[in-house]
Amino acid sequence: MDGTEFSLSILGKRVNAYRAAVVGSRGASGLNPEQEPISRKAGVMGNVAVVIGATGLVGRALVDRLAAAGHIDGVMALTRRPAGHPSPKVHNHVVDFEHLENHAALFQADLLFSALGTTRKQAGSIAAQRTVDLDYQYKAAQLAAGHGVRHYLLVSSSGADAGSRNPYLRMKGELEQRVQALPFERISIFQPSLLMGQREEVRIAEKLGSWILPVLCALPGLRRFRPIGGDQVAAKMVLVSRQPGRGREWFRLDEIFVQ
Repeated sequence: MDGTEFSLSILGKRVNAYRAAVVGSRGASGLNPEQEPISRKAGVMGNVAVVIGATGLVGRALVDRLAAAGHIDGVMALTRRPAGHPSPKVHNHVVDFEHLENHAALFQADLLFSALGTTRKQAGSIAAQRTVDLDYQYKAAQLAAGHGVRHYLLVSSSGADAGSRNPYLRMKGELEQRVQALPFERISIFQPSLLMGQREEVRIAEKLGSWILPVLCALPGLRRFRPIGGDQVAAKMVLVSRQPGRGREWFRLDEIFVQ
């Protein structure tokens, strides 16, 4: 469901701040006729989740699963282009990630699912890829932490290492390192193997890997490196979001498969 008005009764202060931001961007016209406020079950204190990267392989599955999750009352999908959703729980906001601070009020939530990413080919250069995979995601994390988000869930990569010579693994490692210094109550980082699933664009390396890795991972000792579907990663993230956990936790490779 597209929308710019997101009425919630979690905390009066949060609602008022959010409404003020929306009215400021649209004027005082109120809700669109087709928009309905999200209502809470009597006596139940649910959660609001923000998803960045909501049009990607994992992000799309996250939005679907969060919309169906009983512990989530509302989902704010922040995207670079419109991305409607049939669930009344889901509200899509088109944002400029280059100036994400202009959309700071949208980060007044309980959970942030960070699944934003691109490839060097799509971005045009390693520097441009770094802007999306590292800078945009870190800025979102800063805004979320500053607005009281309790739980941060990040899709990283197996092998992520701030000291790696591989530019991709280095940027993933740097992001993990930076977000750990932010005042989230809980940070859950997911380091999957090769992601599989239907993407909007063709990624040749992933395509080749999806053919070769399953064969290699049939060998003794390599099973934990087998490819994983984007929906399976999303399923694990949503499961973790509704269960208690440690303040800082990692889920690597086969630990991400939901049993």
